[in-house]
Amino acid sequence: MTTFVQLHLLTAYPPANLNRDDTGRPKTARLGNVDRLRVSSQALKRAWRTSPAFKAALEGHLGERTQRLGEEIEGHLLKRGVAEAAARKAARDVADVFGKVKGEGDKYPTRIEQLVFVSAEERADALALAERIAAGESIDLSKTPLLRSVDGAVDIGMFGRMLADDPDFNREAAVQVAHAVTTHRAVVEDDYYTAIDDLKTPAEDAGAGFVGEAGFGAGTFYLYLCIDRDLLTRNLGGDAELARRGLAALIHAATTVGPKGKQASFASRALASYGLVEVSNGAPHTLAAAFLKPVGGEDVLAGSIAAFEATRNGFRAAYDLPESRRDKNPEGWRGNDAAWPVYNTLTGEGSLKRLIAYATR
Repeated sequence: MTTFVQLHLLTAYPPANLNRDDTGRPKTARLGNVDRLRVSSQALKRAWRTSPAFKAALEGHLGERTQRLGEEIEGHLLKRGVAEAAARKAARDVADVFGKVKGEGDKYPTRIEQLVFVSAEERADALALAERIAAGESIDLSKTPLLRSVDGAVDIGMFGRMLADDPDFNREAAVQVAHAVTTHRAVVEDDYYTAIDDLKTPAEDAGAGFVGEAGFGAGTFYLYLCIDRDLLTRNLGGDAELARRGLAALIHAATTVGPKGKQASFASRALASYGLVEVSNGAPHTLAAAFLKPVGGEDVLAGSIAAFEATRNGFRAAYDLPESRRDKNPEGWRGNDAAWPVYNTLTGEGSLKRLIAYATR
């Protein structure tokens, strides 16, 4: 049976523009027939996997999404004293294994046409193979293992990759991330701002040196993640301890890191105010239905938590789902380090540390 780890988060953001659309305004969605603010799963995942804490926790076990593998290989060979023509040819040959390389007459002849997720192991193998080719060794790249279907790249194991020309080396994502939406009706507002020329004298006109307009919005967002823990372990070659470390790093990032859009203008850094984790073999399910009726009132965060927990209890009763025990720890732990499936900053219940311990036990 498959073990799913499901994470439900509620995070309150002040005025912000975390994730912009093609016009530069905050992304939106309609849910329950009213407008909500939205943050895309793509923006969330990139913010998490590039965050300093995530990188520190999984150092040496992360990949890179890039078109520039060939450029890196070429630069590596040039530093080793390889002639420019030989370095470029070897770089193009090896990069082409990961995806179609741009034409020789292109401005960037060693870049790959598409972004590709490359693990640390694959990158090291690519550099070593390029060195052999540049040294004059005749190598049949079609028969030389370079791409891997499993390795220690936690982010690739989590978020997957697709290689159109080599589907045997695709990786199915072990982590599913929903778009975060506000639990309540929300509108995009406009910030009219001006910039003053510091060197303008009082004798000149009183006008601003620049006038601009920017969209923003504020709200409490619901976010749902579903992690297939068994698939994550398989993607990492059966390394259960690395999968556990990755899961802990992901939960920490999801609760503490958001997209960086317009941070200099809004300083909209926020921590999740409420988190609940479920670990089970049953069918995973979002609880976004809790917010089909937009939360109202003055205390939106408290109202959102109440609506979420009521809906969760309703689903559990209707489908006879197991409860994440909050009255007794299944492992019999005691004290401040005991595992606990929920934390609530309004009531002081639980903590992020204890929630991670519950999810990774």
